[in-house]
Amino acid sequence: MKLLLNALTKFIFGVIAIAILLFLPAGTFLYPNAYLFMAVLFVPVIIMGVVLYIKAPALLEKRLSEKENESTQKWVVALSGLMFVAAFIIPALDFRFSLSNVPLWCVILSSVIFLIGYAIFAEVLRENAYLSRTVEVQNGQTVISTGLYGVVRHPMYLATLLMFIPMPLILGSFWGLIPLSAYPVIIVVRIINEEKVLTKGLSGYEEYKKKVKYRLIPFIF
Repeated sequence: MKLLLNALTKFIFGVIAIAILLFLPAGTFLYPNAYLFMAVLFVPVIIMGVVLYIKAPALLEKRLSEKENESTQKWVVALSGLMFVAAFIIPALDFRFSLSNVPLWCVILSSVIFLIGYAIFAEVLRENAYLSRTVEVQNGQTVISTGLYGVVRHPMYLATLLMFIPMPLILGSFWGLIPLSAYPVIIVVRIINEEKVLTKGLSGYEEYKKKVKYRLIPFIF
């Protein structure tokens, strides 16, 4: 019951926070793209939350409660937070003042890409019981090298790229892409720091890096 209440509280807080960041700068509740974005964001969250609560409550609890201990990652999380706030406010202001004209096909395609990213994220959760919001080596953790982890070393971050970069387009804004242009750089910094921690503390990770060459995107990085 405590886990359920914690999950519901954070979910409701997330819905309210994003609603404020979108509708307040927009100056109206008549912002159709905001409702579309909240649907593609929160409906999968509900589905994954229910599945984790039933099948993997320990993983759900871990995802809800952990905080970063690595100093580099604390800065990464702080900068990411500021970036996402800007990525919501700017599209809302864009809608208010009619600065962009994103075609419907682009909004739909961006929504599909976002959901593909969500599907990859869900598969990563299924494959990796040690998946953490923080950079750390856990007790009993082993190297996973099958499935998506046999393609790239950090499929979760690939999923977030597919989810976060299209967000402004779902919200009907080209200007919102500006703050999110920093996200790939933030992810690269996080990955480099994370791999130092894993190489040092996780047995077999050095060999895994030799087996799976690409960190994030096959044949590129």
